[in-house]
Amino acid sequence: MNSTSLLQTEIEGLELLSRGKVRDIYAVGEDRLLLVTSDRLSAYDVVLPDPIPGKGAVLNLLSAFWLERTRDIIANHLISTDVADMDLPAGADPDQLRDRSMLVHRTEPVLVECVARGYITGSAWSEYRRDGTVCGIKLPAGLVEAQKLPEPIFTPATKAQTGHDENISYEQMVDIVGGDLGARLRDVTLALYSYGHDYAADRGIILADTKFEFGILNGQLLLIDEVLTPDSSRFWDASGYAPGSSPPSYDKQYVRDWLVDSGWDKEPPAPNLPPEIIAATSQKYAQALARISG
Repeated sequence: MNSTSLLQTEIEGLELLSRGKVRDIYAVGEDRLLLVTSDRLSAYDVVLPDPIPGKGAVLNLLSAFWLERTRDIIANHLISTDVADMDLPAGADPDQLRDRSMLVHRTEPVLVECVARGYITGSAWSEYRRDGTVCGIKLPAGLVEAQKLPEPIFTPATKAQTGHDENISYEQMVDIVGGDLGARLRDVTLALYSYGHDYAADRGIILADTKFEFGILNGQLLLIDEVLTPDSSRFWDASGYAPGSSPPSYDKQYVRDWLVDSGWDKEPPAPNLPPEIIAATSQKYAQALARISG
């Protein structure tokens, strides 16, 4: 795995379409994209000044791992993760891109985030304590934090270019994408979650919730972007799980906790992370890859 640090890329000969919180996206001709997953880490919608070594490779390799294993549920946009197969210009550094890039089909993105929740935590727990609902879905009384739900639920969200995504109801999603596509997105999201949950459970990991993104190419719905990674999902170590408290996770919550304790006001610029926090966070991401993919 490529464990060197990469804060951002500049690839001579390719048009940079966007630089997100984590990914740099380049056009490769008119119908393909090069997705490069950096080691940038964002918290509270602010990109931190320090990269997390190896993080981008973990996200990229895990996404590729899941994309290959879920093709029987839904087709996806992946063409190749082998830099040698990407027909890149001479200005591209293969060592920089190895393990952290994928060549994909260019699709028309569906403008909703598709979230599946199997346990009540995070923003869902906050809403439930206030209203007894999650995204308008009425849940049984008496649930405690991190409790497994009677069955997984689908809770879509709007896709925000900046700031937080906003949870919406299924009916609001249908108003955006239409009834047929809405039903397809819900069914595929829950099927992907169930597959990922069962696969992870066999490896001692609980998949509490996750989000997916989809695109359309020639009328076909495709799974796109990152899939079942520590940045798009909540993974808990099953050995430390106990309903009634927030279990330890394989994601950036470790960094969030340090930032809160540091007194940062959550406005840019973010503070530099201590070396021990960077090292421990890098290790958490690597552990997630090792335990899930072997």
